[in-house]
Amino acid sequence: QVQLVESGGGLVQAGGSLRLSCAASGSIFSINAMGWYRQAPGKQRELVAAITSGGSTNYADSAKGRFTISRDNAKNTVYLQMNSLKPEDTAVYYCNVDYLTGWGHRYDYWGQGTQVTVSS
Repeated sequence: QVQLVESGGGLVQAGGSLRLSCAASGSIFSINAMGWYRQAPGKQRELVAAITSGGSTNYADSAKGRFTISRDNAKNTVYLQMNSLKPEDTAVYYCNVDYLTGWGHRYDYWGQGTQVTVSS
């Protein structure tokens, strides 16, 4: 069993900032990568940003220069600092973890999602 606890979503005006957090716990031996995805109404889920255990990051073009992903390996927690938010950033944001169990099996797991709404 794996649990992902997401927090930090909410309503913000355009130009504002939010910080999302996602803490992973449970049957996790090690984490390969953690990331944030988002899904707006009527659209497919898309990658926002991801970070590996070694600290390598990957950002969607729409997030570059405005969002920063970071990670606390000791706490199995990933953060997404979102600045200069735009109405088009409005979506449900999902945390994802790519992990190994003690048996060496690899899985990925999704959080329940947190709503981010940016008003114009």
